[in-house]
Amino acid sequence: MALLGSAPASLCLLRLSAIGDCCHAIALVQAIQRQWPQTRITWITGKVEANLLQLVPNVEIIVFDKGTGWRAYATLWKQLRERRFDVLLHMQAALRASLASLGIRARHRLGFERERAKDGQWLFTNHKVAATGEHVVDGFMGFGQALGLTDLTPHWTLPVPAEAEQWASAYAERQPLLLICPAASKTYKNWTAEGYAALADHAHGKGMQVMLIGSPAQQERDLAAKICQLTDNIAENLVGKTNLPQLQALIKAARLVVAPDTGPTHMATLVNTPVLGLYAHHNPQRTGPYRCRDYVVSVYDEALLAETGKTAAQLPWRTRVKDANAMQRITTAMVEAQFDRITHDLNLLQEPS
Repeated sequence: MALLGSAPASLCLLRLSAIGDCCHAIALVQAIQRQWPQTRITWITGKVEANLLQLVPNVEIIVFDKGTGWRAYATLWKQLRERRFDVLLHMQAALRASLASLGIRARHRLGFERERAKDGQWLFTNHKVAATGEHVVDGFMGFGQALGLTDLTPHWTLPVPAEAEQWASAYAERQPLLLICPAASKTYKNWTAEGYAALADHAHGKGMQVMLIGSPAQQERDLAAKICQLTDNIAENLVGKTNLPQLQALIKAARLVVAPDTGPTHMATLVNTPVLGLYAHHNPQRTGPYRCRDYVVSVYDEALLAETGKTAAQLPWRTRVKDANAMQRITTAMVEAQFDRITHDLNLLQEPS
């Protein structure tokens, strides 16, 4: 039975990180906006994530800056002192987020069901939400089902600022454009420089222009530099040279994104750009690119079996492969074969009609 019989006047969503999960949560926000356009939505999120979420129309963004330590909680609670929401969607099962939620006054406090509510999140909520499917997106849409939304099909609409589109236009002219995001924030999720270089050569041989994207983190810069040393077929190395709106504009202009389990994978979903994802540590049916899960290169099942002696069906839904070398199970041949498949199936090498 739905929690609400009518539209709430105000709703607060608490999801501090990471960029990929925030991208997933946008589908829920926009489902709420479609059914209840008058509901005022406030989203509390991290400092970096806010740079992207500010693009979501008609949503108030409040920044929780974890870099300031305990002052982040005091600042947030002070901002919310005079406010009360009809609903809190506590969508992050982490102690940091749960502590932040103590300063959010709301009658209905929705959180994950006990199985998914790690770090004691279930103690901070009064309504438990069941997932509507295996993927993280479906888990988030479960909050909509609990509220009483009737359209639970995920859709994303993200306007990209004109200045970001203008910045990206010079690169967007180099078509067909392939963006490789070689690194994730956690280095164990990264594939090899040699593999990416071979893929760049393969894609260039098919007529694609290849560019590298990523954050300013030193490990991402280092990996990009090594790839560029191994191949002459990187048209541009833009790792660390874009802000999030610019990166979103560039992804929107691309024909294809290749990446491990990292934020740009899901930024591509926001603008309907195809993704070839590379997975070993997490089940791509749970965390993969939502619209392109059929095109992932995944060694998750074999790595999980080798590590635990069990299949995914025999283990908790969020089980992670811990082998630091698991991504090396992915071969160049696997990636090139999936590249050929997705570019053929989606006509990505052809001139637009």
